[in-house]
Amino acid sequence: MNDPQRSPTLLWFRDDLRLSDNAALKWAADHGPVIGLFIDETINRSIGAAARWWREQSLNALAQDLSFYGVPLLRRTGNPLEILPKIVSEMEVKAVTWNRRYHQPLCEVDATLKKNLRDKGIEVHSHPGFLLTEPWEVSTATGTPYKVFTPFSKAAWEVARVHAYETVKNNVPVPSHLTGPEDVELPILEMEQPFWSTTLVKECAPGEKNASEKLFDFLEHLQDYPQARDSLARSATSKLSAHLRFGEISIHRVWAETAAIDSEGTELFLKELLWRDFAWHRLYALPHMDTQNVRMQFNRFGWSWDPSEKDKLNTPSTPLIPTKADQFHEDLAAWRAGKTGIPLVDAGMRELWATGSMHNRVRMVVASFLTKNLQIHWRHGEEWFWETLVDADPASNAFNWQWAAGSGDDASPYFRIFNPVTQAKKFDPDETYIRRWVPEYGTPSYPDPIVDLKESRQIALDAYSAIK
Repeated sequence: MNDPQRSPTLLWFRDDLRLSDNAALKWAADHGPVIGLFIDETINRSIGAAARWWREQSLNALAQDLSFYGVPLLRRTGNPLEILPKIVSEMEVKAVTWNRRYHQPLCEVDATLKKNLRDKGIEVHSHPGFLLTEPWEVSTATGTPYKVFTPFSKAAWEVARVHAYETVKNNVPVPSHLTGPEDVELPILEMEQPFWSTTLVKECAPGEKNASEKLFDFLEHLQDYPQARDSLARSATSKLSAHLRFGEISIHRVWAETAAIDSEGTELFLKELLWRDFAWHRLYALPHMDTQNVRMQFNRFGWSWDPSEKDKLNTPSTPLIPTKADQFHEDLAAWRAGKTGIPLVDAGMRELWATGSMHNRVRMVVASFLTKNLQIHWRHGEEWFWETLVDADPASNAFNWQWAAGSGDDASPYFRIFNPVTQAKKFDPDETYIRRWVPEYGTPSYPDPIVDLKESRQIALDAYSAIK
């Protein structure tokens, strides 16, 4: 590799596990041979078990796709500040490139790496691509980040449209000149399997190819989306969230292909894509959103909380059972296991455990039930979803939990308490969804409700009145 013209560019993959519409990959291919790298970073919050399973499948698919072009995908675990300079030196890398990310401490890591490598004469380039809009591109008239979605979406719409158009126009599907160094062996990836991967395999299809197929299938029925998206018995949602979370498909491509369709569902779905951007913009401004209430008044709220519960989420073999003989731990365990005696809540939690996903309507219901009817801290819900959702990401997971709890930006008002019975009658009138996931529903073996919905609703409202 002594020939400078043949010295490779190191492409650091993060949440962009695809070949098409990948700005960093295109830049790397334009500059000669490419070496791919993925680091399981130990300086950040550990990825949850379900998302880790998805990521491993996606990395395996990516490695196979790269191998077709002779490009290796190296795997490392540890601190990027130590790993990247070592690889750059050992493999005589002339340039390093990556697609940007937007949360701490990872933004600081990237900035430090860029400076350190440039100081050593290494060319470094970062690219947009994970979001529709960069956080610094969309702000209020006073230059501050938006805290309310509606004005944010109006300000971000044209920026997103232009970026999507330019990205799809300029980025070829896969650079035809993509190639790897001649004297680097292609590594064999070892797959990591979580404890419930057998059920995930039946329900999930990670990888770039599957992401494209999902988008195509969804857009074929976009016209039905406004009426069908909340029907729990139908499969009318896009199913793209995990693919977008790991960048198996370009968010700009999803926007561009959706916007090209003249349909009643087009604007509605594009706004949902902007909601994802909004969550990331808020995390960019509030890096501790996963642990701290955005609305400070909720620091005085009397949610039940046990910090030691987090330590029990790493290696459960089944949904956790209570370890302490008190109502809080029993209620939390019943919620996680889908054994609350509230049919829609139980169906949603069992769907989550079996598939790594949950219908968005039901996510709001189970979150409201935990934080309001059971008066359990939203962080316990956020941590459980972080561990069991294949699409759990640092922004959307925390942002949506605080939205549901009433403690976040542009949140659902705390006094808006979803009634699981009413929601089931409206969105699952034939009980198809409930009976699919709770087969013992309606039989003597189904448990009585662990809480009275009407009484617990009033208790929640009274608790909220006390902190206003």
